[in-house]
Amino acid sequence: MNKKRGGIRTHIRISGLGRTIGAVACVIPEKEQVHHAIRNALDSSRIEIEAAIFASVNFAAQSKSFAIGMCSKVASMIESLQTPVNMKILLIPVLRYMYHDANTAALVRSLCCNLLPNYPSEQFVIAIIRSLSHLSYVTCVDIPDQVDLLLEYVKDPRKRIQFAVLCSLNKVAEKGAHLWPKGSINKLLKMTMQCSYPSMALDIMVTLTACPTTCHTMINDERNQILDVCEACLLLDHNIGGKALTILTRLVSYCHTEDISAPTCFTDYLNMNLEYLIYTAFLTKKPLSDMKTYLKCGIQLSKINKEFGQRFGEMIAQMIEEDAGQSPAHLKLICEALGAVCSSFARYYVFSLEQSADELENPYEIILPSILKKLESYVTLHGCNRDDSAIVELLCSICLQSLLGSYMTERIMRVFSHILQTSDCWTQYRIARSSSRYGQHFLAAMIYQSLSKHVSLEKLHFYLVAMSQISKAECILIHGIDYDQLLNAFPDLILLGIPQMTLLERLNSAINLYSMAFSTLKATSSPQNPMTFQSEITNLRCQFLQVLHSIVISRNTLCIAPPSAISSTLAQNLRDPLQKFGHVTNQLRKDIKILKACEDAYAKLYKSSFDADPCTLEYLKCSQYACAVFQSSIENISFTTVTDSLKNVPTCSHPETKYLLTVCKTILKQQQSLLNETSATKSITNRHMDLLLKQIEFAIKAPFCLPRFFFQVLQNTSVKLALTPQPRVIGEPIFVQPSSNLVVKVEGVIQHHGKKPSVYRSIESVQLTLSSQPMPTRPNDVKIYSETIISTQTVKPHRDFLTGNFLLSLHHSNQNSLGSLGNQWQVTMETCVVDQNGILWTTGPKSVLHVRIPDDGHKQNVTNQSSLRRF
Repeated sequence: MNKKRGGIRTHIRISGLGRTIGAVACVIPEKEQVHHAIRNALDSSRIEIEAAIFASVNFAAQSKSFAIGMCSKVASMIESLQTPVNMKILLIPVLRYMYHDANTAALVRSLCCNLLPNYPSEQFVIAIIRSLSHLSYVTCVDIPDQVDLLLEYVKDPRKRIQFAVLCSLNKVAEKGAHLWPKGSINKLLKMTMQCSYPSMALDIMVTLTACPTTCHTMINDERNQILDVCEACLLLDHNIGGKALTILTRLVSYCHTEDISAPTCFTDYLNMNLEYLIYTAFLTKKPLSDMKTYLKCGIQLSKINKEFGQRFGEMIAQMIEEDAGQSPAHLKLICEALGAVCSSFARYYVFSLEQSADELENPYEIILPSILKKLESYVTLHGCNRDDSAIVELLCSICLQSLLGSYMTERIMRVFSHILQTSDCWTQYRIARSSSRYGQHFLAAMIYQSLSKHVSLEKLHFYLVAMSQISKAECILIHGIDYDQLLNAFPDLILLGIPQMTLLERLNSAINLYSMAFSTLKATSSPQNPMTFQSEITNLRCQFLQVLHSIVISRNTLCIAPPSAISSTLAQNLRDPLQKFGHVTNQLRKDIKILKACEDAYAKLYKSSFDADPCTLEYLKCSQYACAVFQSSIENISFTTVTDSLKNVPTCSHPETKYLLTVCKTILKQQQSLLNETSATKSITNRHMDLLLKQIEFAIKAPFCLPRFFFQVLQNTSVKLALTPQPRVIGEPIFVQPSSNLVVKVEGVIQHHGKKPSVYRSIESVQLTLSSQPMPTRPNDVKIYSETIISTQTVKPHRDFLTGNFLLSLHHSNQNSLGSLGNQWQVTMETCVVDQNGILWTTGPKSVLHVRIPDDGHKQNVTNQSSLRRF
């Protein structure tokens, strides 16, 4: 009995050990002793074999050498008649990782195909199909044969086999849709309504529509059959019907992308069914996932068809206006969809801000009354719950987006005023945030100033004060009068009778307010929240306004201070004809350099904004382009030869960035009004300077839209580094003996914060750059070796951990007749990250070490320094 119990304990211990080894395969994938132990365990008792098979599956997934080495062993065990069937089923998953070698993969495929007819049991067929499919979509080899094999087994009446086959087909379609054989789509369409899982079959079709080659085949060869299948699916349920509509929508979008006419039967079918399905799902409170699928189809079609988009937006606005007892979740989803549809409108932006929103040619004019009516209905409630507040915020954002580039009418201002009176502070802040994003700075200033008096934390108070200062500065630039005067005239903001400030006064007041806002934001920052991006945006906007201010002063001085008497002589000596116009020429050229520095600062900020949303990145590109546009305008006036610096025009897909790009293009059109002058006859006159003033007036009256990343950080990624060696006392250098090398070890961890860590982009690799430069020991010392030694290494993080090593040879020390005088070096480690698209981002951090090499005669005790290594 004791021997039996001891044997059981031994088997349990061995089984647990084998499973533990399999669990740590990702840590020790290339340990040959472990490989050998697993191979020996496959010849042991039944319990040990099961544990060894578990370990084999995990090691084959991690180690190339183990997978190739075990191929023949596993194949012989599967083919052996002595191996039980249940063991063979456990061994088959090991084969799915035999893709590191072409011959091995071909051997495994041949083995599995031979086993299929001999072992028709359900578990065996599922295991083999999954292994073969994994081999095919990982290696992209034998995909046509695998697709044909899977389509044959879809006919199997056993539901579990059908489920496994459809899952495998979907995975094969993700990686190799373009490799599917001819006729396979036709077979899949025929089996869609016959199999037990039509929803999964439609998922495969949706996956196939992501490939242009497959879309081309579907439209040209399978058009009628696809339409028949989609019609039949709409009769089943909302989930399957949504997938059928997704297929048709993607095919129509493909036609638009390739600039070919979409099949009329597809567009007619979508127009006939999409709006009806959305309306019924909304009123009958169907699951949100089904309704979301319908709305996604409508949004995608709105982007490619302007007429459909306006009709679809009008339909959604009517649904919002109707009070039919909708659930808050469905109503919120509808509001989000309306915002997405409206953002795709190709609207006409008006820059003469004397016009109100009612006078504009605006695609929002149909839906805006419905939104205002819904907002007014919330005002009568005298308070909103949490769900209602979210809906109010969305409707306010859509309304503000519709007013981009124009004044708010008196009715709209009254509605917003009533909404603010019945909303809580958080809802008010979010409305102010949307106002800042869409250029309605008077409303934003009014809310920020009110909220700053209702917060208890000092940092929040300073933040709201800074935001109110930014908004007040923009109010002065847009309206030409002070914020207090606007507040007295509220809610009528179109003040044509009040005398406006001069251009110089407006710029001067705005620059002062921006400088105050920059200082206030510094008071808001902390080590945990440094407010770097917000401070940089504010500072760059202030610099840009200062350049415009300098141009206005140059124009005024041209009128009151003529060129000096020696200007003509100086122009002849310098062979620069424009120098005869005096200091104006030099001042304009100085402004070009400042604008170039501002453009470079925007580019640098772009490269450091790894976590920014796409809209913010577009905004930074457009701001960079705006600086280049003004550079081009000034160059055309102040230089005889002009460089073409406007080659790369940014592409925009968001309303606020489209608006900014439209402003830049309009300024360029104004620039073309100047006659082309030769270098000999070129001059700087009032007409040239008045054109610059007109462009400045146009630029500052176009509302400044703060980017989304200024307020919201939806993804937060940081890299923390630790360098070895480190000095024992902070601030002291690390001592290295002469004729020795220094090894710098870098260890780091990638930290993610937020609900979705990599919602926009993820870190694929990290680039470490180590630079070392000698430092002078005394001010009068002359550095002999002044060149910086730079070493770069790109490391790939493993489970968000990374490590790297650098070897520094610091032999360049000062010499005299008595020998080495020693030297001190500054070693700097800079970190950049590379995303999944191969784009380099200069996110930091940056670490600095000081290394000292003592002179030969100095007796320095370095035996206790753990950082010293000799080679």
